[in-house]
Amino acid sequence: MCGIVGAVAQRDVAPILIEGLKRLEYRGYDSAGLAVIDRHSVLGRLRRIGKVSQLEDALNHEPVRGGTGIAHTRWATHGEPSERNAHPHMSGDITVVHNGIIENHEELRAELRGKGYVFESETDTEVIAHLIHHERKSSETLLEALQKAVTQLDGAYGTVIMDRNDPDLIVVARSGSPLVIGQGIGENYVGSDQLALLPVTHRFQYLEEGDVAEITRDKVSIFNFAGEPVERELIDSDLDHQAGDKGEFRHFMLKEIFEQPQAIASTLEGRLTDSHVAVEAFGHNAREIFEKVGAVQLIACGTSYNAGMVARNWFEDLGIPCRVEIASEFRYRRAFVPDNCLFVTITQSGETADTLAALRLAKEQGFMNSLTICNVPGSSMVRESDMAFMTRAGAEIGVASTKAFTTQLTALLMLVTAIARSRGRMTEEQESQIVSDLRGLPHAINEVLELKDTITELSEDFADKHHSLFLGRGTMYPIAMEGALKLKEISYIHAEAYAAGELKHGPLALIDSDMPVVVVAPNNELLEKLKSNMEEVRARGGQLYVFADRHARLVAGEGVKVIPLGEISDQIAPILYTIPLQLLSYDVALIKGTDVDQPRNLAKSVTVE
Repeated sequence: MCGIVGAVAQRDVAPILIEGLKRLEYRGYDSAGLAVIDRHSVLGRLRRIGKVSQLEDALNHEPVRGGTGIAHTRWATHGEPSERNAHPHMSGDITVVHNGIIENHEELRAELRGKGYVFESETDTEVIAHLIHHERKSSETLLEALQKAVTQLDGAYGTVIMDRNDPDLIVVARSGSPLVIGQGIGENYVGSDQLALLPVTHRFQYLEEGDVAEITRDKVSIFNFAGEPVERELIDSDLDHQAGDKGEFRHFMLKEIFEQPQAIASTLEGRLTDSHVAVEAFGHNAREIFEKVGAVQLIACGTSYNAGMVARNWFEDLGIPCRVEIASEFRYRRAFVPDNCLFVTITQSGETADTLAALRLAKEQGFMNSLTICNVPGSSMVRESDMAFMTRAGAEIGVASTKAFTTQLTALLMLVTAIARSRGRMTEEQESQIVSDLRGLPHAINEVLELKDTITELSEDFADKHHSLFLGRGTMYPIAMEGALKLKEISYIHAEAYAAGELKHGPLALIDSDMPVVVVAPNNELLEKLKSNMEEVRARGGQLYVFADRHARLVAGEGVKVIPLGEISDQIAPILYTIPLQLLSYDVALIKGTDVDQPRNLAKSVTVE
């Protein structure tokens, strides 16, 4: 969740560090800091509570300069947000930044205190600084001290270390928390996300579990956990460094909502023939694997879990058994593994701690093969899965996921189609219709986006509300869940979703004139049932806001507002009905005056348990 940037160069790196931190603000944080060393081994450190802009202001008033530096944005786990708890942390000549959680920090703290070390913060990170300082006394190099130290750490960490007495290098270690090395010309970098480094390089190496590395201006040396030299693939990224800019939009979230037609077009590009989904898009051996699939296990968290819930309906409608589970729950129970079960993780970042741990557990439990649906090439789940399908959504900065979700749904519908055809569960005509619907998705989303002004006006009804219900049936129930999640994430309105048929089993007790009820109502076989549920709300004075197919014969009236959408096929309806719910949550958040892109208490990339 925190952000790391480091650099070794001949020029002053402080501006590079600040720009990198700005590009990582979306990840969520409460304080920021940097430290740099100049050629004379003079170290300067600045730390501030709050936004990176406050650290930047401090740098302008108290300049620190040097060619080697590290910087960090912190999201508090151990110790309150404060300058003394902000990174970087120091022990003598050693300076450290760290993402993750050191689970045995209390034991190490006691041992280090016994050796005379004094702790100035409440953080687990300071343990790393003192431990490396201690090991440096008996080590020939800083790298050797780090290699000794990591064998004593339990937990998750991505950490970067400098030594004032060795000002031309940094060393790094990765276990459970991602780090990427960026290679330049006569200068090299490290970050927790390639987005932070795009202004200075497009050439990246992703560290793997247990890797440590020594980085100088001219060389990158990587070693595995056993201390053996290893090579990690050098990847040329095609991400534009402008991906972190809002452009003409007020917020990243709005920009990313309107990027969905292009994002989905990118997801589809090169993966559809005239009437088929290209099975090979999931991996060179995907066809052979899919022909054997007897069941599917989907694992995800948050928004990705909602995408999995939609896909379960798609799979089982075609007679393919499918289970969906929250990664943090799957990890801690004994799961039944059906024969020939494909294990599928759904993740935007590819680094979500619980989902990654579930993938590693699945490898021990006898699942047939693993596949990840992911947005970040080179991420841990992409590297550790048997197969990977990249959603190609592009950088998503807003904490509340939008285009990542709809591209996941698009990818999952393609997966369902590919497996169903491979298993003989779908006719050529059915596949051809789905392919046609998928091709038309970008245009259809553009049409839905034209409802923006209508939804902005509608959102004013939520200005004084504190609670809301979202209703849907079938594939629309998880879309209602996603709509409720978006509203609560960024407007802080308490919002819950229910399968509409569950109203009479409890939620009706909440209905009154002060409770807006948002309904997703496509024109499908469940529409008449849904209309009955809506009447239950209306009879009790509830206020209905219905997003409906224009052919659904729903009429606005007292207590009922209807927002008509065009005729939409059942298969792609979940994707399209998501769009107005995203717009609604965005507009309500504007009215509420919340921080749309960085809602309180949340982070974009959840890399700790």
